Amino acid sequence: MRFDITDLRLFIQVAEAGSITAGAERSNIALSAASARISGMEAELGVPLLERQRIGVRVTEAGHALLHHARTIDRQFARMKGELDEFAFGLKGHVRLFSNTNAETGMLPDILAAFLLDHPAVNIDLQEHLSEEIIQALLEGIADIGVLATGTIPEGLESFSIGSDRLVLICTPSHALAGRGSIEFSEVLDQDFIGLHEEAAMQAFLAETAAHLGRRMRFRMRLRGFDGVCRMVERGIGVAIVPLSSADFFRRILRLAVVPLADSWAERHLKICCKDAAELPPQGRKLVQFLALRATTGTQPTH
Repeated sequence: MRFDITDLRLFIQVAEAGSITAGAERSNIALSAASARISGMEAELGVPLLERQRIGVRVTEAGHALLHHARTIDRQFARMKGELDEFAFGLKGHVRLFSNTNAETGMLPDILAAFLLDHPAVNIDLQEHLSEEIIQALLEGIADIGVLATGTIPEGLESFSIGSDRLVLICTPSHALAGRGSIEFSEVLDQDFIGLHEEAAMQAFLAETAAHLGRRMRFRMRLRGFDGVCRMVERGIGVAIVPLSSADFFRRILRLAVVPLADSWAERHLKICCKDAAELPPQGRKLVQFLALRATTGTQPTH
């Protein structure tokens, strides 16, 4: 197919406006040229993309399929242009790093801050995902490096252990569960929870784990970060499940009781993963080495 980004962006504008005329205006293209481009796309594909109506156009089923891919390509193109534009201002590298919630809120902020201070010409795009999603993103080349908690790393990926964290229950010191030495996840599912937003990787994992038990977590409130979660727990609004690294940090300033989860999956062994460390761009290799060094030298996260 001989489409270019102008063709795809034009089609997006036409589809969203419901009119070739309006789409052409939004794209700053003459109407005759816009019509020719749309007709050329249809001829190339061999299917109609738009159904011409008395007023405007309607996107066909084939057109909807193209629209989905066109939007994806447009987003990727814009991201690529943004990253390349940064090189004109002295940027030397860009690393796409995907992480699970435990690492993203626990050890990574301090380690990445130290790395970025040492490498001022490098940018890091840090995104939070479930461990399974991180593996898929690495295999598909969407992410350069992943930090995840999982027992099995598939073929095609290299992995390096960088430490562990445990999921724990936090509650007020006066709560009925506060004196427990440990507790099973199934035992706390009748509690009111304070949690992270639904899209948070750790929250999705816990919801899925509860579903496997035939239960669901009951939330009184959801927040964007563990700071807010811990403060709501301190007020007695509900209990929460957080990484031990975060619990240890916030109980220095808040009155919280911490009860380890006894479930085997609550011990989260963190690993760095990538397709091939030797094939990463220089800045990616440096970040992998930096993460591994911090883990082997015993650097502890501060929150």
